[in-house]
Amino acid sequence: MQIWPGTAYPLGATYDGSGTNFALFSEIAERVELCLFDSDGTETRADLTEVDALVWHAFLPDVQPGQLYGYRVHGPNDAAAGHRCNPAKLLLDPYAKAIHGTFDWDQSLFGYNFGDENSHNEDDSAAHMPKSVVINPFFDWGNDRQAKRPYTDTVIYEAHVKGLTQRHPDLPEHLRGTYAGVAHPVIIEHLKSVGVTALELMPVHHFANDSTLVDKGLSNYWGYNTIGFFAPDAKYSSSETPGGQVQEFKAMVRALHAADIEVILDVVYNHTAEGSHLGPTLSFRGIDNAAYYRLVDDDPRYYMDYTGTGNSFNSRNPHSLQLIMDSLRYWVTEMRVDGFRFDLAATLAREFHDVDRLSTFFELVQQDPVISQVKLIAEPWDVGPGGYQVGNFPPLWTEWNGKYRDTVRDFWRGEPSTLGEFAARLTGSADLYERTARRPVASINFVTAHDGFTLRDLVSYNDKHNEANGEDNNDGESHNRSWNCGAEGPTDDEGIRELRRRQQRNFIATLILSQGVPMLSHGDELGRTQQGNNNVYCQDNEISWIDWEEADTELIDFTRAVSALRRDHPTFRRRRFFDGKPVRRKGEDPLPDIAWLRPDGSEMTDEDWDSGFGKSIGMFLYGQGIQGTDMRGEPIVDDSFLICFSAHYEEIDFHLPGDADEVSWRVVLDTSTAAQPEDAQPMPGGGTFALGPRALVVLQRND
Repeated sequence: MQIWPGTAYPLGATYDGSGTNFALFSEIAERVELCLFDSDGTETRADLTEVDALVWHAFLPDVQPGQLYGYRVHGPNDAAAGHRCNPAKLLLDPYAKAIHGTFDWDQSLFGYNFGDENSHNEDDSAAHMPKSVVINPFFDWGNDRQAKRPYTDTVIYEAHVKGLTQRHPDLPEHLRGTYAGVAHPVIIEHLKSVGVTALELMPVHHFANDSTLVDKGLSNYWGYNTIGFFAPDAKYSSSETPGGQVQEFKAMVRALHAADIEVILDVVYNHTAEGSHLGPTLSFRGIDNAAYYRLVDDDPRYYMDYTGTGNSFNSRNPHSLQLIMDSLRYWVTEMRVDGFRFDLAATLAREFHDVDRLSTFFELVQQDPVISQVKLIAEPWDVGPGGYQVGNFPPLWTEWNGKYRDTVRDFWRGEPSTLGEFAARLTGSADLYERTARRPVASINFVTAHDGFTLRDLVSYNDKHNEANGEDNNDGESHNRSWNCGAEGPTDDEGIRELRRRQQRNFIATLILSQGVPMLSHGDELGRTQQGNNNVYCQDNEISWIDWEEADTELIDFTRAVSALRRDHPTFRRRRFFDGKPVRRKGEDPLPDIAWLRPDGSEMTDEDWDSGFGKSIGMFLYGQGIQGTDMRGEPIVDDSFLICFSAHYEEIDFHLPGDADEVSWRVVLDTSTAAQPEDAQPMPGGGTFALGPRALVVLQRND
């Protein structure tokens, strides 16, 4: 085997057409062995003797794509000092572009003997470990280009690769549950039909199935247990060739881009699959434990845990930060994704212990010419003290707006005194984002997500039903702000069933027509149920997969209608917050860009807001009062709309603004019925119309 010096950059295994350069960071290592594996598991070791700037490296001209490899790191094994090197443990390359194989959770994967955490285990783990793979980076992207769609025109669809595709009857069986399945025309056509412009994939970085779940016959379905930040997980690949998942992932991105759909990845840089001090030694722990993890200051045997998973990635260390930034940049430049949603993003902002919006991580992202130009979405909380940070991220970022979710749920289930906050959430949450010079699009609005009830279950269950998870129904959120509409779970009562259908339409219409960026959870538009389970993180089965054959076609059609209304009218996707100032256009009397109306037609007063006036409200949006210009510099103008919301259980009469001889109104959307009006008769201004119980109606003004 020829071994040349190679270079310290780039980190990882890099094939250049003639051979492969290997580079591994470790400040604590005393010796590093590169381990190459044949298809039958035969291991060949080579010492990396070249070290520059704490990076161990070599170039092997005989190593080609498809080669399986790993590392053994010799160094101090002193848990009390935070060091856990153990050359008996084969380690994954933190920069591996692909990973082949699975963990079987043998005792040899752990640095101690079960039952004695202070012992030292020297069993060789290679036979029980997956291996890193040298990949061929070359791919024919054709005329692919990233859409760079403005947030104002974006509709996000959060989906799981397998959950989205596993049960689709029109997908070839070998493509179900795979990247290739997502790229199939039947999936893309559905996404396009309901107005989706960005597909946000739940974690696809290579992840480990927790041993505790495997022992129960379950698995880590969601994938929030990353061990390879550069490697698309092979579990979602139709290819069995080592490294084939990389080509398949790229082909998926290319197909989605061709359909003008962006790809956003849900990424987990806050922790890794190695868990607590009782976890296995798979990669980072054995390479340089103190560099990669946040350790307890006064006892480095233990890990700081802001994530509830046993460890927290050390975003204070420059080499750990480099890994995060290199990973993000790789997924944009080489895999061509269009953005990221950061799981438990508050953890990345902890400089010392508190969340700091001026942290080094944010500074690096802000100045990076690649990462700063893609979509950046924060899950703005973690489980540590002070971790709830909705509204506190820097200007470049957008956020999952948890307050939007909670408020909209409360309104439609009829909670009292929610009107004021409901109005704030409908209009882009200026109270959260305007003070940091952000726009309404900083708010990623959602009613449901992977974590919690599906939309159908939100209106069908008061309580969680997580018995299948094997934790005596103690896992998952207990306060769901849900309402079962009169019966828990499935029912034959047609009145309750119709109310549930109407409530689903209310949520979808509210979400899509609110200012900000709407995010649908996969299958909500089809009426997907998880049978009341609000924590399907371990359910890789029919409980969590979409049942396409049971899809609610009326709800799909309704979603299409609402999405088309948003797409066709900039009134519902404004770039700036409302200011309420009168606007005069085309010789009209001045009107404010927004007005809030009581059912009797009078404007809401401060006393009305303070008293939590009723459960019904009208929102007038003046199409001539949209701030900003289009791409040609022309003022943006549109039709005006009145959206009437009622969470009241009885029908009410709603007064229509304007004079009968000047203004008329036409219903263009009504959630009280599945069939939407196509040629509704105009109604004169000054009159009234019947707003159904628990319904939302959109009326378009005709002058």
